Amino acid sequence: MRFATQFVLTVTLLLCSLGSVASELAVLHNGFSIRHQRREVVGSVTRLYLGADKDGYVAVPTNEIDHFEPDLSIQPAAQNPPELSGVITTASDRYHLDPDLVNSVIHAESGFNARAVSPKGAQGLMQLMPKTASKLGVSDAFDPAANVNGGTRYLRALLEQYNFDLIKALAAYNAGPQRVEQYHGVPPYYETQAYISRIVRDFNGKKLAEKRSKAVSKTAGRKTNKASADDSLKRTALVQPNQQAAR
Repeated sequence: MRFATQFVLTVTLLLCSLGSVASELAVLHNGFSIRHQRREVVGSVTRLYLGADKDGYVAVPTNEIDHFEPDLSIQPAAQNPPELSGVITTASDRYHLDPDLVNSVIHAESGFNARAVSPKGAQGLMQLMPKTASKLGVSDAFDPAANVNGGTRYLRALLEQYNFDLIKALAAYNAGPQRVEQYHGVPPYYETQAYISRIVRDFNGKKLAEKRSKAVSKTAGRKTNKASADDSLKRTALVQPNQQAAR
């Protein structure tokens, strides 16, 4: 059975108007980086907003931020290229995962940029580290099919390892299983928390859109059926006089 899950991660909402800046990375002193759309300093912390207005943010002590730099790994309005759909569907079916989940992970990891390379050396669509890619049998991490197959296989293995606790699996995908074991759950890394929040929001958005689409289709179907029934009654009403006249 294909793995699919609904989940919600509570994030603080933006309640005031803010100016926007280009997508960038906040590089922390510990080496982690947090991708965000805009930022705001509030007292001793800097709020890193993960998306559009009213989306969640991560509050990071300003003194823990080393510097900011442009986010060159993705395009601001990243979309899933049509040619990747088949690759993602094939890998999702093979490892029994929801393709929307795989899409959301790719969106967070690379923004669908098959040539993306992180500051730490992670490569390709699902940002595989060379050592991980080698263990997964991925010889070319920049090959979309090989990368997505390897990344999806790895995500499935993490889900099984954590008894299908998706939050822990995502934390392990980002920070490594050893950190999840060390902290008995999501490690206290701002970058990891932002990463999980980004995927949660994107995945839930896909599922809500799918639900609305089905509801609209169902409503349209009822209207069509009613229109057909009404039309049938009209045709019957038109036919009956001729039938009666022929008797």
